[in-house]
Amino acid sequence: MNRARDAETNESDWSLLERVVHRDESALAALYDRYSGLVYSQAMRILRDSGVAEEVLQDLFFQIWRTAEKFDPARGSLPGWLLVAARNRSISRLRRRAPGREEFVEQDVVFPFNIETAAAQNQLLGRVKAVLVGLPDGQREAIEFAYFQGMSHSEIADRTGAPLGTVKTRIRTAMEILKRSLA
Repeated sequence: MNRARDAETNESDWSLLERVVHRDESALAALYDRYSGLVYSQAMRILRDSGVAEEVLQDLFFQIWRTAEKFDPARGSLPGWLLVAARNRSISRLRRRAPGREEFVEQDVVFPFNIETAAAQNQLLGRVKAVLVGLPDGQREAIEFAYFQGMSHSEIADRTGAPLGTVKTRIRTAMEILKRSLA
């Protein structure tokens, strides 16, 4: 591995975003390499359609390209934002689908496997799992339903029998804990 690649691998998300603000395509490519698998898997978990999941992935990285200057590190981590944005866009796509309407989706896109990116994603996933295990049962359950099963707050309230306000509070509190733990 060459020095430029080593430096790029170790560069923080926020310094890469700063480079994206100045229209550095290689910085966007580095972020894409780092987080595309994470975003795609989140979208696939909810959508169960590779073509639409790829669209969500591309939309999010295009948004980063267009609005990188608006990202604020004080508001949380970039992977956290990407996961929430992927979840929200995926749920929106599900709601827009017309029942019974099938679309032709070409599925010949191949993503090269990058062991460093996979290792970083596995490390991040391990950290998220460790924090989730430490959450109270109600918070962990609400997070799992919302972010891993793509359920809305109302659907979680119906499923668990908890009041809607309680579900929202559990999710918000758990997200604050995750944000602090992963920052």
